[in-house]
Amino acid sequence: MLNCKLVVLGAGSVGKSAIAIQFVNEKFVEKYDPTIEDLYRKVIEINGNYYMLEIMDTAGQETFLVMRDLYIRNGQGFILVYSIASKSTYFELEGIKEQICRIKNADTDKIPMIVLGNKCDLPDKDRQVKSSEGDALVKKWGGDIDFMETSAKSNINISSAFEQIVQQIKQKSPVKNTKKKPQCLII
Repeated sequence: MLNCKLVVLGAGSVGKSAIAIQFVNEKFVEKYDPTIEDLYRKVIEINGNYYMLEIMDTAGQETFLVMRDLYIRNGQGFILVYSIASKSTYFELEGIKEQICRIKNADTDKIPMIVLGNKCDLPDKDRQVKSSEGDALVKKWGGDIDFMETSAKSNINISSAFEQIVQQIKQKSPVKNTKKKPQCLII
């Protein structure tokens, strides 16, 4: 079984924790409680192969940005999240991507990365970032970065996003023997 270390990054209040909790526990947490750091684990199966995902949910507040370097250094795949209802959170992703490339000492095309425009269930009147802008951002960055809009609340594209990042990790660092199903999982 392949162990995948994923890091969820983005500004505060974009829904990073809600995405992780929806994926791992299949429930939406309505209450917003600023995260310092949370680690989630989940085993998933993709095409008969099993993967143990370790999902590091990071703080979006500036107070905790120093810790971000450590998470990035240890991460294998990166989920960059912005809120479609906040243009400023969209603009913050550029700096986060640059930080990942600097710490990993690699070009964007060598780093497994996906961009999520979260809260796509909100009414159009609340939207500040068009879907086409998310597409344009990943095209500008180059490489094979995926983009999708998600909703942790309505569980839209949440599992797909995690499956996509695992596929990227698998492509960019091939591994063998992922077919073995875990006998026992203690969390």
